[in-house]
Parts: sequence; structure tokens; C-alpha cells
Amino acid sequence: MIFLKIGVLPNLDKRGAAAAVEKMGKIFKNLGVEAYLPDNICGTDYKHLPEREVFEVADIIVTVGGDGTIMRYGKQAAKLNKPVLGVNAGRMGFLADVEPHDLESLSKLTSGDYTIENRMLLNVSMVENGEEKYSQVAVNDMVITSGFISRIIDIKAYFGDDCISYRADGLIVATPTGSTAYSLSAGGPIIDPLSENICITPICSHSLSARPIMLNKNAKVKFNAYSLKHSDVYLSVDGRRTPAIKPNTDIFVSKADYCLKLIRLSNKSFYKILSEKFKEK
Repeated sequence: MIFLKIGVLPNLDKRGAAAAVEKMGKIFKNLGVEAYLPDNICGTDYKHLPEREVFEVADIIVTVGGDGTIMRYGKQAAKLNKPVLGVNAGRMGFLADVEPHDLESLSKLTSGDYTIENRMLLNVSMVENGEEKYSQVAVNDMVITSGFISRIIDIKAYFGDDCISYRADGLIVATPTGSTAYSLSAGGPIIDPLSENICITPICSHSLSARPIMLNKNAKVKFNAYSLKHSDVYLSVDGRRTPAIKPNTDIFVSKADYCLKLIRLSNKSFYKILSEKFKEK
């Protein structure tokens, strides 16, 4: 497929993002591509629309920023079955495929010289006394944690009629994409991002036997969390915290019905990128 209508969604708080947007506008104009920016962002060589309409009109969404920018806009793009390409203006940029010095490679979008990776997403919902209070899709992970540093909480994970109990600082439920994020820092495994698994990783578990658990894509898990010292317990999805989890609250996690489509212009494998991004300085 050749993309002729491209929506550009930048995080202008990132250094170099504004300059990249301007350069991209000229590149797209020379390629004969219609490029769109949200109407609250200035940029020459672009058409301007409300952000919601940018998603509707564009064939593809190009984000400019870090991984957080890709996750933020990628969720909405995924719902609309629109692919996403990330231009890195962050520090790690693990999900991004294009670096600022290589913007000319964007011409591949009009020649079809690219691949698309389907990344699994998670449905996360919080149900309080039988009423759904929160629902979100996770690109990386869902995290249950205490509001206080090093304050142990109790978490129960239910797999149908079976239950596993944890005493830990918290618990991470990650997608394969999120396996190289917080889960990795907590001792979780690196998972090939094109696989479909759900990984549960305890955070600083108060147990010698607690280890990460890999679930199949069809698993549906319910969690309950509480603190014996009555400290607050929080749920966060892709780093965005929700209000405190109240008693009698169930948290449900399962594979989402749709996926995030990430465009790759380079030929670098996941393992090559892994080696470069996590290289010891």
C-alpha cells in the first residue's frame, strides 16, 4: 500500500521535534503527499485539521517524540486500524523506527518499501462493586503498585478457579512490546514483540519463589489488591495512573481485539535494535 495522506502528531516538548516537523513537511510536499497537522500546531507545508479529523482523514499516523508519544497516539490509531510510524525525538525511542538524521527515508512510505508489525495490546478494566469505573488499552503494561516507596501490598491473581498470591511492592502485567520496558527492569524476560503472550512480573517480591509467569494470548486474569497497612494502592496503564484502587475492586486483563500496527522502514531486526538500545556505555 502507498500512503498519500499522512497525519503528523508531534510532542513539541521533545527537543528537536519542531525542527523535524518542519523538515518532514518539505519532504512530504516534494513527494506529492498530503500532510496534516492538528490545527493547534503551526507548520508550513501542512494542512490543518482538528486532531480527531487528522485521525479520520490520514492513511497513516506519523508521531514525532518518544515511545510515550507513540503509545498515546498509537492507541487511537489502532482503534481505527491505522498504522503508525514513529520518528524518534526522545531518549530511548525503542518503538520509533526513524531517527531525525534519517528523515529522507520517509520516501519509502510512497514506494511501499516498508513492513508492518502487528503488536498485541491488552484490555484493562477496573470494576468496583460490579460497576466498571475505568477501561483502557495498554501498549506496554498495566501496573499495580503502592503509593509509597517500598510499601508491600498483597495482590491475588485469579486464573479461573485458581489463584496465585503475591506480597510485593507491586505487579506488572506486560505485553511482548512492554517486556523491554518496566517489566525488564523488574527482572522479567525479554519477549519477541511479534509473539502473543501476557507476562506477569512481580516487583520486589517478598518471596524466594516468586518468578515471572508467561501466559498464552487467550488468558483472562482477574486481580485484587490491598494493603494491610491501609496505604493507597494504584493502577497505572502505560505510565498513566488512575485514582486509587478502592476495596471490593476487581481488575481484569485480557488480550485486546485489535492490535497496534507499527511501520518499519529499516531492515534492522528486533535483536539488532535490542543490542543497540541497551548497549553498555
